[in-house]
Amino acid sequence: MIKPLFYNMNNESFNSVRPSFTSRFTSWSTWKDFLFIAIGTCMASIGLKGFLLPNGFFDGGAMGVSLLLEILTPVNLSVLIVLVNIPFILLGAKQFSWPFAIKSSLAIFGLALLVHYIELPTITADKLLIAVFGGFFLGSGIGFSIRGGAVIDGTEVLAISVSRKSSLTVGDFISVFNVFLFIVAAVFVNIETAMYSMLTYFSASKTVDFLINGVEEYLGVMIMSPQTEEIKSMISHGLGRGVTALKSDGGYGEKANLYPERKVLFCVITRLEVTRLLNEIEKIDPKAFVIQYPIKDTKGGMIKKRPMH
Repeated sequence: MIKPLFYNMNNESFNSVRPSFTSRFTSWSTWKDFLFIAIGTCMASIGLKGFLLPNGFFDGGAMGVSLLLEILTPVNLSVLIVLVNIPFILLGAKQFSWPFAIKSSLAIFGLALLVHYIELPTITADKLLIAVFGGFFLGSGIGFSIRGGAVIDGTEVLAISVSRKSSLTVGDFISVFNVFLFIVAAVFVNIETAMYSMLTYFSASKTVDFLINGVEEYLGVMIMSPQTEEIKSMISHGLGRGVTALKSDGGYGEKANLYPERKVLFCVITRLEVTRLLNEIEKIDPKAFVIQYPIKDTKGGMIKKRPMH
């Protein structure tokens, strides 16, 4: 399973495994990466052996392909996990770096060994619980591995490569890939299993989102008001957030020409702070025009610091 997020290959987790890998082998950062990868492979193996495999469920992405082939063929899943991901590892080495490919190889081979040798009891027979918690453990494994600078599902590596050579975005490719996968599952397995497996995919996706981006989701807010100084002071001193004033020209309504030079305020806040911000703006200027939009990630400044990298 992999989802457009997130965590694309340009983020800090993947850039942390650039050519300085060898010189940093004994550093805490490198050992921390391997710790995350170890946790990730263990979590993913619990999801597979304790939930998905005993009940014939699967996921999206390369892991979903491996699980589907395990259902349709006599080949062992541990072998399929390695075989399906080998092309993605080689592509990752070419597109990003060999250290990234080495870490991913270790993660994938580690997961394959755990799946082959570790036996877990079937935790539940409830299909809804299997879908939700199987996705949770598998998503946790994928998320922790990404935080360690590796992947145990290489679909996004292929998606980025395709997006660079075509008009498709990473998200478009992954969506089409997974839709096709679930259609194949519905035809060759059964519709019910495919539908429950879609729940597994969504559960895993949300878990990966949480581990990569954290609890706090960020919003960009643009504010247009004659009371820019008061609002700017409130954001800076009341909320403790940075704010930028952008010069602009009015272009709508009868009063557009009365204020040829206006200021538009821009700030980045968490989703948990947006209600307070809107309430404070309402007190200063009830007619203020406010635009909100989600921000995928931030870098630099004072707004956000990644907790693990």
